[in-house]
Amino acid sequence: MSSWNWIVVVAALVVVAPRVADAEALLVVEADTGKVLEAQNATYPWYPASLSKLMTAYVTLKAVKDGRITLDTLFSVSPMASAQAPSKMGFRPGTQVTVDNALKMMLVKSANDMAVVLAEGVGGSIDGFAAMMNEAAQRLGMTQTSYVNPNGLPADGQITSARDLAILARAIIHDLPEYEYFVHIPSIRYGRKVTQNFNKLIGRYPGADGFKTGFICASGYNLVASATRNGRRLIAVVLGASSGTARAVKAAQLLERGFANNQLSWLRPSLGLVDNLAPIDASPPNLRDEMCGGKRHKPASDEEEETVAANSGGGDAAITFFTAGLQPPMMNAAQLLAGAPAASEPIPVYTGPTRTGTALIAAVADDVEKQTPRHRGKKSRVAGKQPAAAAEEKSEAADSAKSESAKSDSAKSDGAKNETRPEAKSDAKPEPKAARLAAVRHTNAKPDATAKSADKPAAADKSTATATKPKAAAKPKDADKPKLAPKSTSEANPAPAPRG
Repeated sequence: MSSWNWIVVVAALVVVAPRVADAEALLVVEADTGKVLEAQNATYPWYPASLSKLMTAYVTLKAVKDGRITLDTLFSVSPMASAQAPSKMGFRPGTQVTVDNALKMMLVKSANDMAVVLAEGVGGSIDGFAAMMNEAAQRLGMTQTSYVNPNGLPADGQITSARDLAILARAIIHDLPEYEYFVHIPSIRYGRKVTQNFNKLIGRYPGADGFKTGFICASGYNLVASATRNGRRLIAVVLGASSGTARAVKAAQLLERGFANNQLSWLRPSLGLVDNLAPIDASPPNLRDEMCGGKRHKPASDEEEETVAANSGGGDAAITFFTAGLQPPMMNAAQLLAGAPAASEPIPVYTGPTRTGTALIAAVADDVEKQTPRHRGKKSRVAGKQPAAAAEEKSEAADSAKSESAKSDSAKSDGAKNETRPEAKSDAKPEPKAARLAAVRHTNAKPDATAKSADKPAAADKSTATATKPKAAAKPKDADKPKLAPKSTSEANPAPAPRG
């Protein structure tokens, strides 16, 4: 075989199958027209991971639009939903959630349990809903896609492609414009916990307005992203990136080139429409070894993407792309995406029926209470009781603190020790440092010095201060003071508890 024939064969293999070591699929299309601006392995089969939730949202919102359910419809968390792997909300079976809140939790936090809640509520079962997902995919022309679950957890039959995901994103934009806001919520707040959208472009890349991230070991880090500039909206798909940072950087560069190349489109051959891209008949690449093998941290979900990115060495942040050698990168996406997202108010999500006003405030407060972790072990139980004990002591101190001098007088007699201990605790708590110093002085001081120092607080008049030395021999009363000091000090200032 001639050298030229070998070149042709190698080139054909490169087109048909991406190398596993750096396998990825990239695609940019215009949202309005479906025109393909850039494509690489765009029709190669891929595991969608949590990008499956885009179809779950589409089918659910179509049911809302068709009037079969409403955003206020309540669905219950089943044992099956509760048993899903992370990322998830972690609600107990029987908890009720509205369609509206379940969608927000699923699309922002990528909650696998909420995807099952919606699937069982809309389709009756996971299998029934998967059938609805596949029916919708075929109707939209997603010929390379099949679903077996609503959340994208690992399954051999859960397959898609960059081409099909771009088709789905366009369908969400055009078929459900009134509900499209669900795919670009910057953050949600459940109880006291705020979760930022895993799509790093939202709030960072100018004009970013969707969609969703996904990750399993076999697929790598996936992202469908969209952005609008000067009234022109583009959709970018990245499959198989090496980290959450890498997928965001690549998507930003794809979008940036897409917006800039509008002026240079005459220099490049037309790639046609996304629907007309020819599918490739192959098996999805399995990136498990590259993503989760060896010493690399194995993440459970997108929630741990920052840890993975940090462990991957930071090389991904330096990734840049060139457009067929015609121009340099137009922006430093890595630096842009490394910053904090634009400030925004997290959208509250909660369990139970739809609430507004004071009822919503009460529902959020109730979820905060449920979210409070239960303390385990002896130390945790003691630590957990401290706030309540402190409140009780403060209250007792307020009731009994009519006179500060009464406390010092009662400390003189042994018979009053038990009555003053609660007050001593509440008095000493606001000044733990002073109490510790008192304990140190008592421990290190000589007996006579301790007795003298104990006399000073008891001396109410100046005349008694001058009479301290003559009374030094009278220790029966004062000798009890060292016993009282360590007791009040240790009770008022249990040093280990604040450190714990």
